[in-house]
Amino acid sequence: MTQDIKIDRVIDARGSFCPGPLMELIKAIKEAKVGEVISVYSSDSGSKRDIPIWVEKAGHELLGVFDRDSYTEFVVRKKR
Repeated sequence: MTQDIKIDRVIDARGSFCPGPLMELIKAIKEAKVGEVISVYSSDSGSKRDIPIWVEKAGHELLGVFDRDSYTEFVVRKKR
């Protein structure tokens, strides 16, 4: 599914515990330009709840949540 989406930056936060992956995403969003797409890899189950909630609250776009072999990939577009 992500083959159709151009990923501008990948954050590999596997092995980091919540809120580590979310904090890495927030840092990347601050550094990104509007429209850029960031992919976050997380093996922490709390990210499945925390990242989508934060993305919605912050006004960005969650393009997808994909379960991979041993982690989850979150794909987020910076909207503002």
